[in-house]
Amino acid sequence: MTSLWMMFSGAFLAATLLPGGSEVLLVALLNEAPSMWWQLLLMATLGNTLGAMTSYGLGRAGRMAKNPQDIQSKSHQTALVWVERYGIWALLLSWLPLIGDVLCLLAGWLKWPLMASTLLIFVGKILRYSVIVFIFMSV
Repeated sequence: MTSLWMMFSGAFLAATLLPGGSEVLLVALLNEAPSMWWQLLLMATLGNTLGAMTSYGLGRAGRMAKNPQDIQSKSHQTALVWVERYGIWALLLSWLPLIGDVLCLLAGWLKWPLMASTLLIFVGKILRYSVIVFIFMSV
């Protein structure tokens, strides 16, 4: 039970405050308890999705503070191009480092539908963690 809480909170923090780390934590916990792979997969996905939805909420709350076009960093500009080109489907890439966080912020800023955004973020996250679990279990 402790390992599931660790996985959830580690994945949540990785999507909000701390860069990376959830993948390493997932592998470490899989190494400790490989039979719990599906529970760890679910906790990693839920934690990371909820962390991304925190970014979505911050984007929605910050809508009046700043236009996305005013942000000059490369990751912000790349995310903005993807959002303009692919629309809400860009959220399938929310698992990407740096750009994924910005995609979630922009989704909130653009007031994309909450349920559709959550579902697409969840799908992107579970695919990423599934690949990690698959590779681990195959070795």
